[in-house]
Amino acid sequence: MAVDLTPRQPVKAYGGDGGAYYEWSPAELPMLGVASIGAAKLSLAAAGMSLPSYSDSAKVAYVLQGKGTVGIVLPEATKEKVVAVKEGDALALPFGVVTWWHNTPESATELVVLFLGDTSKGHRPGQFTNFQLTGASGIFTGFSTEFVGRAWDLKEDDAAKLVSSQPASGIVKLTAGQKLPVPVDADRKDMALNCLEAKLDVDIPNGGRVVVLNTANLPLVKEVGLGADLVRIDAHSMCSPGFSCDSAYQVTYIVRGSGRVQVVGPDGKRVLETRIEGGSLFIVPRFHVVSKIADASGMEWFSIITTPNPIFSHLAGKTSVWKAISPEVLEASFNTTPEMEKLFRSKRLDSEIFFAPN
Repeated sequence: MAVDLTPRQPVKAYGGDGGAYYEWSPAELPMLGVASIGAAKLSLAAAGMSLPSYSDSAKVAYVLQGKGTVGIVLPEATKEKVVAVKEGDALALPFGVVTWWHNTPESATELVVLFLGDTSKGHRPGQFTNFQLTGASGIFTGFSTEFVGRAWDLKEDDAAKLVSSQPASGIVKLTAGQKLPVPVDADRKDMALNCLEAKLDVDIPNGGRVVVLNTANLPLVKEVGLGADLVRIDAHSMCSPGFSCDSAYQVTYIVRGSGRVQVVGPDGKRVLETRIEGGSLFIVPRFHVVSKIADASGMEWFSIITTPNPIFSHLAGKTSVWKAISPEVLEASFNTTPEMEKLFRSKRLDSEIFFAPN
């Protein structure tokens, strides 16, 4: 039975004055469940704070908009890392990491963060489960005051007061005068990579640009088990048809712009043909071939690949398999003439991955 690959927008899960948390559900996007991938988005208003929590899944976070602060407590760490983040920052968040996020009170824009991750070891395939440490849905609301008091060495009355003092759930808006830790420059090392400022892995004039996240430029990617990239293609440019050749799923979020996408699977069957635009998410099944063409506005997307150091094979351009295959095999495979083979091979000698419009 074919799985619906239609790109989807997220649905609000909870929120209030401080912001909102949105998520994609496998009920709406079935490939999330098939691939055991979770996807969510956090949006914080000025002075908004996402309360400390941990997740059942390893994730990659990508800052889509704004500036703010994230607090990160790695497993067995004795002190949190307080990292300043801004648009374009990517962070790898392994299992067991406790995080909090904050948008500054003076901010004129929302802080928006995308989360993509592996839910194969989580409670619900295709959906993150977050465990709040405080608030109305905090885990300590489930323990008796006796247990909480013993754990924290507090009188039961004090334990009950502390656990119940935060009525909000998940996201709050700090009041005037409430302060949080100031980011520490040293804490950013090996924790975040800005994809808009990083060295380009691919740069094709009038075509497109790519920054790849891997174990070399963001070491925690190895612990997360995911690779990621930020791709920006120019107006009317095409991204070469290609596939992940290491049995990985590709999960793509359109950051801005719009365009068209086609995905082809076994037996030459086109399994997806649609327009895509900013805010939508779709998943390419394993070994399926995908290609995109941008509209006049160009297109930018952030993807994760379910392996930390992904390898792609392209089916057009100077690095494609066609340039490696011998002329005789190409002629026989297409059942074509030597003249057509020479014409075919003479094209795309200088283009790779992205093709600018003629």
